[in-house]
Amino acid sequence: MLRTIYTNGKIYTFNSRTPFVQAVVVENGRFIDMGSTADMLLQWGSSAQIIDLEGNAATPGLIDSHLHLSIMADSFINLDLTGVTSKHEMLNKVQERALQLEPGQWIVGSGWDENLFTDGGIPVISELDYAAPANPVLLSRTCLHAALVNSNALKISGYHPLISVPEGGTVVLDEITKQPTGMLLESAMNIVRQNTPERSYQDWKNAMRQTIQFAMQRGLTSVHTNDPLYLGGLEQTWNIYNELLNGEQLGLRTNLLINHEFLKDLKDAGMYTGYGNDTLQIGAVKIFADGAFGRRTALLSEPYSDDSGNYGDAMYSQEQLYDIVRSSRELDMPIAVHTIGDKALENVLDVLDQFPAASYRDRLIHAQVLREELIPRLKHSSRIADIQPRFIASDFPWVEERLGKERIKLSYAWKTLMDAGVICAGGSDAPVEPADPILGIHAAVTRKKPGENHEGFCPEQKLTMVEAFRLFTELGAYPTNEETVKGTIARGKFADMTVYSKNPFGMEDADELLTTDIEMTIIGGEITYRRN
Repeated sequence: MLRTIYTNGKIYTFNSRTPFVQAVVVENGRFIDMGSTADMLLQWGSSAQIIDLEGNAATPGLIDSHLHLSIMADSFINLDLTGVTSKHEMLNKVQERALQLEPGQWIVGSGWDENLFTDGGIPVISELDYAAPANPVLLSRTCLHAALVNSNALKISGYHPLISVPEGGTVVLDEITKQPTGMLLESAMNIVRQNTPERSYQDWKNAMRQTIQFAMQRGLTSVHTNDPLYLGGLEQTWNIYNELLNGEQLGLRTNLLINHEFLKDLKDAGMYTGYGNDTLQIGAVKIFADGAFGRRTALLSEPYSDDSGNYGDAMYSQEQLYDIVRSSRELDMPIAVHTIGDKALENVLDVLDQFPAASYRDRLIHAQVLREELIPRLKHSSRIADIQPRFIASDFPWVEERLGKERIKLSYAWKTLMDAGVICAGGSDAPVEPADPILGIHAAVTRKKPGENHEGFCPEQKLTMVEAFRLFTELGAYPTNEETVKGTIARGKFADMTVYSKNPFGMEDADELLTTDIEMTIIGGEITYRRN
């Protein structure tokens, strides 16, 4: 088997025995040795392929613990509204797409965020009707917890005032006319989404191929992605990934979170957490316990500071949560639960405390609002706080109005969690945030948006550069019980590395991260991306 030596690097291993080396030796997809360039060439150089890192810094391969590759694939198929800065611009994009389509064809898009709008307001149904009078429209917000639709979309979906809205969802009505505003929240989006045209298998496969390549261009070597609800079910999700990763050998190590709606399908298929191989595996059972702050649907123990009487929404009753966890445990599967508000987190912990741990770790995804008494309950060898540092750049300062001065002190409190000994793993929740771990690391270190000049939001929660990188390397292996095979650079572990154009650990100003490029992404010793 071909032996490869990566030489002349500044390689940060996150391995306490040999924290810094110049060269690593790879064979059969794993590290077999590391040390100085001279020593590695002397011992292993005969008949080896030599790749010069040219003095660049490298770390263990970057891991994103929570994203949605299938929804990212939308940007290769549908209308991409990411970064749109005004209602006017958004409506223009819808109108331009409508002019390109035949009457009756759907306009499906995603990525809009009204917090970026400079002209205020969110498009209402009449404005969407004007922009696309002959086409149904469905536009998902960046958080994926809200969507805008026009009258054609509601008509095709059979909407009427007495329609049964899925539990946990809301069709927002005008206070005066009592007619839909065009905004659908949470599960109410399914009223329309289930009527959008199905894409062909090949369309999905082509888009997913581009998305996987896009992820590796951002330095990612492993991802944990949640897709079956969007990608056409368990079987199609597995088949597409299997053909791309094991068939075409694209490289990206992928762990599939499976929505609890597919538990029976998992059982029937004989699949379980850990099923698969080193490249593609089944992961935890995904559950939503609450919503998000943008539309005030995250579940809080006290009312929203800017909406007295509103506590947010629980997606399920405690009895329903218990039943889902019980069904998961019957398959010895862990759960991965979306818990943004503190009450949602408490509700899930109350249920988890009634069950023994599964063979793999449970994860509490987001955990954005804490209370002091909840932190010790998260400090558990079988529990992960699956956090998204980049949310700081998108949610502050407006989220302070939602939560108030006192509650904000224990919100987005990554430093508090890590100092308390809670196992944390870093993710992006892309496409909610960019699938770029460098931006997540920047947010964790600076607690501010790129380009802002202040000490950071809640600066006492800033992480060091090393702590932030650990979230996306070493600690990213823990949710899937893979800390013995990846996350650090050590003999016997997968030869996964990310190489950078600048040394993050030698920077005087963390903003230098924003101009740092990914030079190489290396998975199993193979270069899967190289900057031209």
